[in-house]
Amino acid sequence: MSRIAIATKDPFFAQICADITIRLGIELAKIAVFQYSNQETSVTIGESVRDEDVFILQTGCGEINDNLMELLIMINACKTASARRITAVMPNFPYARQDKKDKSRAPITAKLMANMLQTAGCNHVITMDLHASQIQGFFNVPVDNLYAEPSVLKYIRENVDYGNAVIVSPDAGGAKRAAALADQLDLNFALIHKERQRANEVSRMVLVGDVAGKVAILVDDMADTCGTLVKAAETLTTHGAVSVIAIVTHGILSGKACERIMDSRLTNVICTNTVPHDDKKIICPKLDTIDISPTLAESIRRLHNGESVSYLFTHVPL
Repeated sequence: MSRIAIATKDPFFAQICADITIRLGIELAKIAVFQYSNQETSVTIGESVRDEDVFILQTGCGEINDNLMELLIMINACKTASARRITAVMPNFPYARQDKKDKSRAPITAKLMANMLQTAGCNHVITMDLHASQIQGFFNVPVDNLYAEPSVLKYIRENVDYGNAVIVSPDAGGAKRAAALADQLDLNFALIHKERQRANEVSRMVLVGDVAGKVAILVDDMADTCGTLVKAAETLTTHGAVSVIAIVTHGILSGKACERIMDSRLTNVICTNTVPHDDKKIICPKLDTIDISPTLAESIRRLHNGESVSYLFTHVPL
């Protein structure tokens, strides 16, 4: 098996990387990342990567721009060190929400991200639940967009009494995702239509569907400031929902998100650890975690061995 490099200063993401390497039976490569006094990033690779299949894991959270520069510099360092193939493993793809020109003079930053990764020398990308699947088309190299749905289904079946539940999408964009979950669990589906006056601020919500007397399971791909989830939970309880559970893939939880969750009508908020949040669980007991390191580890193993990755779209590795 090839080497895995880790490019992050986040100790919680380092733990996820350690779990991946233990599952694969290999060691993390020796990497030193530090900043000069003028904030320039420097990367030193402490072992040979010549003709190796290198996987670089990086989190898209925290000091996102510093982490991104670390990733790009490390990819380029491996390229110039004659690595055979370089794969960027980015569970939460940064700038994924800026995937289209939705107003005059707006940048398409997700496309810029793709260009920078390829220019640095990236040969393959592994990510999870892209905000818009079309982002894969921004790349001229293969992109494996894994899905959290199998892990979410497993969590619901093992930890939620879903006999009297309804799956709810907090916006029209996530309707397909929520409908797929509802079909797998043989549950009804509801939709919330939201109107925004400005970014990260929801002005009005309208519920389409029946949630009276049921457990509402909110499903979304991303929770940033949690304004949408909190307002959706209020709308659902107003319409008679017994309780509201939110399940999201990327729990970014920026700003006052934890305070909002604690003060809201949400019973629990379950996030995968694509974005590390162990520190936030200390101040927000409503948070719970779905571990996706087995899925990432299996995708790396399959890619290295030239096996199909599509199995992971519908199954959780044993």
